[in-house]
Amino acid sequence: MDVRFDLDPSVTPELRDGICALWADVSNAGGAVGFVPPVTREDIRPDLLKHLTAMAEGRERLVVGRDGDGRVLATAFLTLNSHRLMRHWLWVYTVMVHPSLQGQGAGRALMTAVADSARGIDGVTALRLTCRGGTGVRRFYEACGYKEVGRVPGAIKVADGDFRDDITMWLELA
Repeated sequence: MDVRFDLDPSVTPELRDGICALWADVSNAGGAVGFVPPVTREDIRPDLLKHLTAMAEGRERLVVGRDGDGRVLATAFLTLNSHRLMRHWLWVYTVMVHPSLQGQGAGRALMTAVADSARGIDGVTALRLTCRGGTGVRRFYEACGYKEVGRVPGAIKVADGDFRDDITMWLELA
């Protein structure tokens, strides 16, 4: 696995399309990133545009992982808090690694890049994210140093009769 991580890359059409393709691939492989398969890139595009708008407005930052050819293989969005009492921590959203890299350390490398990027942002001391219960990803985040700090049972509906817990995870950066 040879993935290079960058914070705040230039948003080019290739990057935009690469993130969109990654998001569709991850969703269609069963990844819990806001969609239930099957999805198309066009299904994903409106959500991606919201992230890109927030980046352009300075409310979000992007950590992206690419291979030597520039292909997007991993992403995570860091969302700054606007509330004056919560500016010391960031939300982490849309954490994705291409399905072909599962089990090869790319996810751990992405989460290390996310934490390292956040440490470089003035005043940030912690990260917060949520994950969908029933996927096993909580254990992954715990292995990356996050701890479960909250859970809302059945808050996520993925299908009729299929409700999952919404799990909140926290990482101290100190």
